[in-house]
Amino acid sequence: MSFTLPSLRTLPGPLLGLFLSLWLVGAAHAGVPNNRAEPAYAEEQTILQAEHDARTPEPGLGSASSGRVHIDRHYLGQYGGTEGTVILQRGGNVWRVWRNGWMATTMGTILVAVLVAIFLFYRAVGPARVDEPETGRRIVRFTDWERWVHWATAISFIVLAVTGLVIMFGKKILLPFVGHDVFAGIAYVFKYLHNFVGPLFIVCSVLIFFTFLHRNVWRRIDWQWFRRGGGIVSHTHVPAGFFNAGEKAWFWLGVTLLGLVMSATGLVLDFVTFGQTRYVMQVANYLHIAGATFYIAAAMGHIYIGTWGTPGAYEAMRHGTVDAAWAKAHHAVWYDEVEAGVAPGTFDDRVPPDRPPPANPPAGSPPPRPAH
Repeated sequence: MSFTLPSLRTLPGPLLGLFLSLWLVGAAHAGVPNNRAEPAYAEEQTILQAEHDARTPEPGLGSASSGRVHIDRHYLGQYGGTEGTVILQRGGNVWRVWRNGWMATTMGTILVAVLVAIFLFYRAVGPARVDEPETGRRIVRFTDWERWVHWATAISFIVLAVTGLVIMFGKKILLPFVGHDVFAGIAYVFKYLHNFVGPLFIVCSVLIFFTFLHRNVWRRIDWQWFRRGGGIVSHTHVPAGFFNAGEKAWFWLGVTLLGLVMSATGLVLDFVTFGQTRYVMQVANYLHIAGATFYIAAAMGHIYIGTWGTPGAYEAMRHGTVDAAWAKAHHAVWYDEVEAGVAPGTFDDRVPPDRPPPANPPAGSPPPRPAH
């Protein structure tokens, strides 16, 4: 059964979303012909048969000669500058089947599931709310440098995500629609975009790490935010500092940890003339795909929270300022610090957030605020 574009436009929104999700899950399986064959290539079957019939078996993994003649068995040493003596690198067949088979299917399924989950969450819970009307008084939240670094990192990340997804799924999703000639041009451009933007993304990631490091130190107040789930579902405002615990988790697990995984494996794959073996590159590609899956999935959640999920958050990174009512609702501790004229983070540990403030607070403490 096929659907034409006019018929798709007539489908109700939820049904259209379900149809596209099912189609993407199916397209995510970029399996190759004979992907269940062991081995898949006739050439390898011939070599294996010849090896089986030979009186002198091929050297094993423990031998210094492994990988130097005829068949490479994932030998970690160097075969020489050109690998000219390796007729068949058997790990390439395993990499091809894994990469185009279960890894592509898993990656596509996870990304589609996250998109559907975000859509359902938005419909069921809705965006975060601000109880008080806007005051018209703007508070500076991000400097020009902080916004520049953020957008440089975000744009380079989006370029890498889009080009990487085309490299991963393009043959299955784009090729049937645009044809071989157009897809060849797209793949050529996207491949070089991915290779050249990658190092730029690494530089931006280092800059954004050191730019926001001092505002992402874990405090006692962050555990209270986690215990109450940030008040996202209940639409309550949990007091938070300049960055809440969810934003700090994104900084450490996404920008830092996954950024390191993607940077290290990307450099191994991007600069292939530094002596790494094909086996090392194949392992790097496995880790690159896994890291990209979780990085893109987490980034979709981050983008949602920073736009539709929290109205007003985008204006902070777009223009650098927020309304005082927004700051008081979503980052009450930081708002108190601004009102007191002290540096962000000063009041984070002054009073445990799960206890009421004392009747006679010490000098320099923030003024008491009503419960949210």
